[in-house]
Amino acid sequence: MELRSDYVTPKLLIDGHWRSGTGAGYSTVVNPATEEVLAMTPHASDDELDETLVAVEKGFAVWRNTVPAIRSAVILRAVALMRDRKESIACALTLEQGKPIGQARAEVEVAADMVQWYGEQAKRIYGRIFSAPTPNTDFEVRKEAVGPCLLLSPWNVPVILAARKIAGALAAGCSCIVKPPEETPGAVAMMVSCFVDAGLPDGVINLVNGEPAHVSERLIRSDVIRKVSFTGSVAIGKQIARLASDGLKRVTLELGGHSPVIVYDDVDVAGCVRLLATAKFRNAGQLCHAPTRFFVHRRIYERFVDRFSDRAKQLRVGNGLDASTEMGPLANQRRLQAVSELVEATSEMGTVVAGGKRVGRTGFFYAPTVIADVRMEAKGMNEEPFGPIALISPFSTDDEVIAKANATRYGLASYVFTDSAATQRRLIESLHVGSVAINNTTATVAEAPFGGVRDSGYGYESGEEGLEGYLHTKLVHRTYSTE
Repeated sequence: MELRSDYVTPKLLIDGHWRSGTGAGYSTVVNPATEEVLAMTPHASDDELDETLVAVEKGFAVWRNTVPAIRSAVILRAVALMRDRKESIACALTLEQGKPIGQARAEVEVAADMVQWYGEQAKRIYGRIFSAPTPNTDFEVRKEAVGPCLLLSPWNVPVILAARKIAGALAAGCSCIVKPPEETPGAVAMMVSCFVDAGLPDGVINLVNGEPAHVSERLIRSDVIRKVSFTGSVAIGKQIARLASDGLKRVTLELGGHSPVIVYDDVDVAGCVRLLATAKFRNAGQLCHAPTRFFVHRRIYERFVDRFSDRAKQLRVGNGLDASTEMGPLANQRRLQAVSELVEATSEMGTVVAGGKRVGRTGFFYAPTVIADVRMEAKGMNEEPFGPIALISPFSTDDEVIAKANATRYGLASYVFTDSAATQRRLIESLHVGSVAINNTTATVAEAPFGGVRDSGYGYESGEEGLEGYLHTKLVHRTYSTE
């Protein structure tokens, strides 16, 4: 049985009012499971982008002066609305992005949890006061909202990534302009409407659609925008950083990943495979922190490859609206082509033991793919797959696997499976990454910072560190009497 849902064409949100864009262009929203056009989303005109800048500046003046308890209450009302509307948001997400409906529901739930955490933290933004070295004086350290923010979210997990940017900005007292992805604007717009309906003052949150490069450049170059948060590819992230540098604007970049998985011979192979296969093929592998490069100890290598490839072959691939589907299509035609080309190139330096081909003729489906005995110089070992591709290679020593794991320019997440505390400690200290998961596959939660090093970006989302990114520090040196 398949769920049914109508898809509503997203609109712009400017200064508290939803309206259709009047720009010259449109973005085509396609159902990746059927290749049917869901909507033609009108772009914002330059005049509308300029109106949005006026609105977000006005909204900041109001929101920064709203007491934290009220800010918290509004954000938490939005959380309740997100949970009430979970089913409709999830259906829109599956229609436009393709992921199984269960994963879409989970995405909305996780997004709500993240917003709730930030809503609660809005009341806990503390400064400090301490004595100065001279009599009758002290120092006060104040935490203040950095200013209007531009929030740029991607298409792979659009609700979570937009929600945690929005929640961090609002908790800190910032106003924001949200630019959703062209491919998946509907679910983000529905989530944003929860904040509007929760009672945010006009202009505090705004949403615009348009050609990404043009919208980004016009808004970032404005003196109104003081912070940019971007999640997406390394190439685009570097462009965003260059644009922002002209105005010395604060930037958070969460970019690509090519996460190493290191599996030692003291683990339960069957249990390890269950965890890793689920993490690998979730959202058809289209997660920046997805496990991609699997380095498995030689003593268990053949058993691991056999079990992992068997699990990949068993996965039910289909339309995400079918409740029995375990993996949906790739999100767009570009990803289907890129994954096909990457598998073809990598198979020349490895052995395809599962998948390796498109599924069906309609929709952007690609089989869960496992390539074993992959050489380090293979294309797949050096280019982010961002698809349902697991690359497996054996190792014998700690030094060998550490060198292999650190051999790319990426440094986002990593996964280590071993019961040895000494080995765990050495790998934690040696891996050049933003996060290390030990004997689990959880890379990001609301309470903890998530970010990368090297080409995986800088700055943090989530946790206290994520909130800090929307605040600046002001020092007050006070003398109580001039006598």
